[in-house]
Amino acid sequence: MADFLTDITTLRERARREMEKGPVTEAYGADLERVLQVLNEALATEIVCTLRYKRHYYTASGLYSEPVAAEFLEHAAQEQQHADKVAQRIVQLGGRPDFNPETLTQRAHAGYDASDDLVEMIKEDLVAERVAIASYTEIAKWLGDGDPTTRRVFEDLLAQEEEHADDLRGLLERMPQDRKTD
Repeated sequence: MADFLTDITTLRERARREMEKGPVTEAYGADLERVLQVLNEALATEIVCTLRYKRHYYTASGLYSEPVAAEFLEHAAQEQQHADKVAQRIVQLGGRPDFNPETLTQRAHAGYDASDDLVEMIKEDLVAERVAIASYTEIAKWLGDGDPTTRRVFEDLLAQEEEHADDLRGLLERMPQDRKTD
């Protein structure tokens, strides 16, 4: 069985070489350019989700809207935190976060929604969460051991997206029957 750790002298020499790369060392095992592209797509997804939830928060109306709007606002804040985590990881890897509003919806995995009906808002948010869950699961698997830090970022986002989907499903289940099909 081979030693798992390079000798300390070699590690120190490698660390001094290419210091401008920050945390990206010779041990980094993923396709950095593709990882940065995927992270920027996730950033766009999180920004679009933040905007969708904010829009739904401000436009939710009707008899059942108060608790639903509160959930929208909470989710909007969490999606913004996700965007911040993703942008931070992009910078750590030496990339540039892409906040260009002209291309956000094209790069985002989930779509924007301008529904006015409360039930439709919940459904569209649930669809978007399910899209994020599917794509983030795939990304985490794709990253594997090549970039464990970025994989963990996606795993953390995934856990919260699953929680959001569960919250939204619960909101739909609590809606009166006549409102679920409107």
